[in-house]
Amino acid sequence: VHVAESGGGSVRPGGSLRLSCVQSGHDFTTYYMGWFRQNLGKEREFVAGIDRSGRYRWYSDIVRGRFTISRDNAANTVSLQMNNLRPEDTATYYCLAYERPITNKTTTGGYWGQGTQVTVSS
Repeated sequence: VHVAESGGGSVRPGGSLRLSCVQSGHDFTTYYMGWFRQNLGKEREFVAGIDRSGRYRWYSDIVRGRFTISRDNAANTVSLQMNNLRPEDTATYYCLAYERPITNKTTTGGYWGQGTQVTVSS
């Protein structure tokens, strides 16, 4: 199973970015999908998760209302639309494919991408 993120970049506060993640190598609908982020010297933190069908989505408190996770099972893709970005959203964002529901306690297991950098700065 291979997971690859794209779409990171630099943006000013209040701006938007859309991250994408493509999974290959196994039936995409097997996996719950999620996004995490990490800064140097800090633990990786949960951002958003979505179930296999795309019907149920959940978010960390710090991004709820600003970020939206979605998936396209026909394209084996999960996306993270990030609006009203803040400097504290700066991090490397990672995509996870996992066979069980993803929570803020999901730290190991599953299939992780290599990460994509998001920088929010004026």
